[in-house]
Amino acid sequence: MKILVIEDDTDTANYTAEGLRQEGHAVDLESNGKAGLVRAIGGQYDVLIVDRRLPEIDGLTIVKSLRGAADKTPVLFLTTMAGIDDRVEGLEAGGDDYLVKPFAFSELLARVHALARRPPLAEETAALKVGDLEMDLIKHKVTRAGTEIELLPREFRLLECLMRNAGRVVTRTMLLEQVWDFHFDPKTNVVETQVSRLRSKLDRPFDRPMIQTRRGAGYILAKPR
Repeated sequence: MKILVIEDDTDTANYTAEGLRQEGHAVDLESNGKAGLVRAIGGQYDVLIVDRRLPEIDGLTIVKSLRGAADKTPVLFLTTMAGIDDRVEGLEAGGDDYLVKPFAFSELLARVHALARRPPLAEETAALKVGDLEMDLIKHKVTRAGTEIELLPREFRLLECLMRNAGRVVTRTMLLEQVWDFHFDPKTNVVETQVSRLRSKLDRPFDRPMIQTRRGAGYILAKPR
């Protein structure tokens, strides 16, 4: 794999890079957020390992910029910021996983391999359609009744999950796992907040709502009647 490590702590950066190289991976290093973003955009990497706190441009801004440019390269945040709110913030920004320092290299390696195993978009799933709602997974574009709907990366992933399960109840736990990669309950209203934001863009401008709440169960995306 080709991996970019954006880390300003020299010891951590060298330790991480050397371990990954010993496993047979090609590793590039950047210690500056601005330089890291430039290299990430043009490097065609398989995985990015990004520190939260970096000179010039912080890790959150790097990932938000990449996701805003429809770059879906998997990102592992590597940071000392261990709070639940910090984890939520990192994943909300578009990160795919979050590892707190100090860490065991074996765990970092397992997480990197897990991110790299995520399958690319298959040709048959390049587009999703439910009623008058359409999603182009390649162009990262959503339209309803011919009107384009601008979504943030996390909103896009949330809608994708609902569309792939159209007509079926999607539980809060399923959304946490599939959209946020949480395998624990962060005890926040992050799901409810994002669903509300998605509704404001997907349903409220139109006569017929599609996102329905099943109290005590979850959410369902139904074809408008």
